[in-house]
Amino acid sequence: MEKKAVASAIEHSVLNPTVTAEDVLRACREAAANGFHGVCVNPIHTARARVAADSLKTGEKIKIITVIAFPLGSASSAAKVYEAMRAAQDGADELDVVMAIPLAMEGDWRGVEKDISDVIAATRGLVHKVIIETAYLKNPADMEQAVLAALRAGASFIKTSTGYSPKGATVQDVAAIKKIIGGRAGIKAAGGIRTAEAAIGLLRAGADRLGTSAGVQIIEGLSPR
Repeated sequence: MEKKAVASAIEHSVLNPTVTAEDVLRACREAAANGFHGVCVNPIHTARARVAADSLKTGEKIKIITVIAFPLGSASSAAKVYEAMRAAQDGADELDVVMAIPLAMEGDWRGVEKDISDVIAATRGLVHKVIIETAYLKNPADMEQAVLAALRAGASFIKTSTGYSPKGATVQDVAAIKKIIGGRAGIKAAGGIRTAEAAIGLLRAGADRLGTSAGVQIIEGLSPR
């Protein structure tokens, strides 16, 4: 797989709680230098990430991705909507929204859907990725219900994980999600992706985007072609 194709799928993540403005600027520079799709930051850094990315004046716009209700998904719908609207005002292009995990655990899939759709309705024009946190889904039926709820709500992508749960992205989960989606949305694999081999495996399984803090390391591990 060509290096450029892998790089363009990477969303360079800087989501550690100790991330500083300097870290965000460095991530934007790395994204520009390597041709990454964008930079994924916590809401507190959205505005500065937008300014940093725009100041680089690259040929391709560096997308700013912001997480919502991250990483627990347990915020109220009203809080998620406000957080999403503020992220949009601060310059986010895409939102990675953690589904209401407590509602999913209860099997309240209509509640999960409504929670997501409220965010999407409030931030039309942005790309919305719904994090279904596969580590907490008990069986294939629950994964299907989570994916379908996100699709009904209008999600543009299904994202596997936050990276803060017991399990990150796997080839098996990506393949299963791809089968459920049936081409209706994209797939973002995230959580524990640290090598070129892992990245290529996930892309070949059906992932369209990769969320990782090891983007530079992954690119350096690829052959030059």
